[in-house]
This record gives sequence, structure tokens and C-alpha cells, in this order.
Amino acid sequence: MARVSHLVTLINGETLIDTPETIGQDRHLRLSMNDIAEPRDGLVVPSEDHVAKLIQFAEDWDQNAPLLIHCWAGISRSTAGAFVVLCALNPRADEHALARALRRASPTAYPNRRIVALADDVLGRGGRMNAAVDHIGRGLLAEEGKVFSLPARHAV
Repeated sequence: MARVSHLVTLINGETLIDTPETIGQDRHLRLSMNDIAEPRDGLVVPSEDHVAKLIQFAEDWDQNAPLLIHCWAGISRSTAGAFVVLCALNPRADEHALARALRRASPTAYPNRRIVALADDVLGRGGRMNAAVDHIGRGLLAEEGKVFSLPARHAV
């Protein structure tokens, strides 16, 4: 795999993740949020601002080298982020096809429903992103996901 040029970290604010020396600070997007779908006292719920920043970062990415998206376990926030990026970069692609591609790449993916719902609204997908993630269902149970890759562009 080619060397990563851009990095997205979706993790709670108490967990500090350094930017690797090979990635410039301007190419590392840190989005501090907890892996929750509903507000809870003392926790940071994913917001429209988080999603808007993720979409803008993806749209600004030159795609000359891989974009790495990670969270704590690699199951929920990061897979939601990957799905959001796929939908943002492929505005005419079928959401179900993109969700199936995610499932094939990651059998453990269980995208955070709030992140997906917010992105569905921001991208004007009319509930289709939510339906697609519901359709692929919960992934295989695991304590952590395995690293996977997806092409950024998908045929319409």
C-alpha cells in the first residue's frame, strides 16, 4: 500500500494521538467525539460540525496518496467516516452499493448511526445513507476491526 498522505482521527478528546512525522499537521484532521448516537452527560456527541469538517477535508484531499481514517476500535466511528467520505466523493453513486463495498472490505464494520444520519442530511441524500447502513446491518462482533482499504472513487 502507498504511504498515507492524509489522516482523520475520530476519537474522544481525552485520547491524544500524535501526528506521524510523515504527515503534515495540515493533513491531519482531529475530530473529538465519543462513539455514541444520542447525547449523554459528560460525553461529546458527533455533530453536524464534525461531519461538515470531515466532508470538507475529504473534498480537499488530492487523492494522490491514501487517506487513513481511524478511531479507537476501527468498528464504528472510522467506518462511519469511511462511508461518509465515499458518499461525499461519489455524489451520484448508489448508497447501497457503497455500503456493500464497506461491508465487503470490513466484515466488522458497524458505522456510527449518528455520524451517518448527520452526513445524510448534510449531503442531501434523503435518508438513503441511513437505509443503506441499516441494510448491511451490524457487522461481525469483534473487540477491534482489522485494517482495510477502499477505493475513493466508485463507478456510478
